Amino acid sequence: MNQEFYQELCGHIPREAILLQEPMKRHTTFKIGGPADYYLAPDRQQMLDALAIAKKHNVPVTIIGNGSNLLVRDGGIRGLVMEIGRPMSEVTVDGTKIHAGAGAMLGRIANAAADAGLGGFEFAGGIPGTFGGAVVMNAGAYGGEMKDVLTSVEVLTPEGNFLTVAVEELDLSYRHSCIPENGYIVVGGTLQLKPGDRDEIRSVMAGWRDSRLEKQPLEYPSAGSTFKRPEGYYAGKLIMDAGLRGYRVGDAQVAEKHCGFVINRKDATAAEVLQLMEDVRERVMDKFGVELEPEVKIIGE
Repeated sequence: MNQEFYQELCGHIPREAILLQEPMKRHTTFKIGGPADYYLAPDRQQMLDALAIAKKHNVPVTIIGNGSNLLVRDGGIRGLVMEIGRPMSEVTVDGTKIHAGAGAMLGRIANAAADAGLGGFEFAGGIPGTFGGAVVMNAGAYGGEMKDVLTSVEVLTPEGNFLTVAVEELDLSYRHSCIPENGYIVVGGTLQLKPGDRDEIRSVMAGWRDSRLEKQPLEYPSAGSTFKRPEGYYAGKLIMDAGLRGYRVGDAQVAEKHCGFVINRKDATAAEVLQLMEDVRERVMDKFGVELEPEVKIIGE
């Protein structure tokens, strides 16, 4: 433990808010991951203080959201993990615009839009992530993506300045943005939606929710779609056609309900998931000549 870093951090942030050797499996939807040296879910001022103190003591910082697209390796994460979560999760409706903090859950934003009779964000209602995480990876579903509705994002730069960045400057494409490359931390943003019929919006959201329940293995921990969609193909169909439905390595398994998902049946380790992913990639490449790329973000030691 870096005592000087920890003591200075405790001088700015309540000691009970700073978790030591915190198991990351408590903070990922996969329920997998070794310990973080220090773990914090800060408000905006605490985030600024913690970043400055970490920089001073050369402590690495890892930013996460809801952990819904993360596989943390079994050795955990060195340094400070900051979850942009509930203390930065405000949602306000302003005419046809919605302003959201980076920690706001997408389902909550979608419900606020529906309540206000605003359409265009229905696709995100069932995505189990935060606004910030969704912006970073240009999350999408059912033909919609964040880039379709986003107008601007507020970020914190590596120099410690807040900056409003227009959507055109974010280089948003399939599951990609320039945010990680620029070292930005998303703190909030604005959506531009369109007036619609409340009942129709609710009906679309309910239909897609039922479709997810029917087709996706939501009864098991996972990180959603494990692999990106290769151009011209569907990852799940390639995996199924390669004969890998239900394939297991320990407690990691290709879901029988939807082969695009790798699930944690009980106590899977990150090593088991990574081995399974490698086996799947090799089999699909051998059989179809298609390279599968991970959609899940893999971090830690």
